[in-house]
This record gives sequence, structure tokens and C-alpha cells, in this order.
Amino acid sequence: MNKSNSQYSNIRNQNKNEILEDYVEAIQEIAEIKGDVKNSDLSIHFGVSQATVNKNLKRLINFNLAKSEPYRSIFLTKEGKKLAAISREKHEIVYQFLLKLGVSKKVAQYDSEGIEHHVSEETLRLMKKFNK
Repeated sequence: MNKSNSQYSNIRNQNKNEILEDYVEAIQEIAEIKGDVKNSDLSIHFGVSQATVNKNLKRLINFNLAKSEPYRSIFLTKEGKKLAAISREKHEIVYQFLLKLGVSKKVAQYDSEGIEHHVSEETLRLMKKFNK
């Protein structure tokens, strides 16, 4: 199977957005549980260093997905909240689809975390239809 240059370009762009989507989802989830989100919360959540969190937080801020001040909580912007909601919905559709196929909960949770970032709108729509 040959992939065109545009397909590789799309894959590279998806990989860049994957981290942003994971971070906004995590920030939203932690905020719902704890009320506020600190860099250390994200470091623990992802199992990465504070430096990695800082680098990715700068990207979120540059894309107007989050706001933060030194020694303050991290907040999602309106755009960040929208992306978090979309990411969560995609994750849930893929997760439920995998469960319907008979995949165990543990494996479905793990697999849906990766699939949600790379699934096309067409496939996602059909997965959602299948879940009903």
C-alpha cells in the first residue's frame, strides 16, 4: 500500500495535535476532580518531568488552549475546553465501540487512548452509529 505525501503530512499533523489533545483532556479531568490544576498534577498524570510539562504547557498557551501564571493554577480557555470536550467524546465513542466488539475494559481503555487521535470523522461517525 502506497501512501501519498499528503497522507504522511496528515499523520505528522495528527501526532503534533495528539499531545495537545491529551493535555487539554487531562487538565479538564483534573480540574473536575480537584478544582485546580498545577504543573505537578500533569507531571504525575503523564509520568513525565516538570520540564516536559512546562514545554507542553507553553505550546498550549501559544495555541490559546490554556492560561497559566507562575505558581498559579492552569486554566483552559474557551477553545481549550472545546477541544477537551471533543477529545473526550471521541475517546468515549472509540472506547464503547471496542467494548461492543468484546475487547476487555483494560485493553479498550488503552487502545482507545491512541485510536481517538487518528480516527477519521467518517470512521468515528460509523463507530458511534454501531454503538447505538
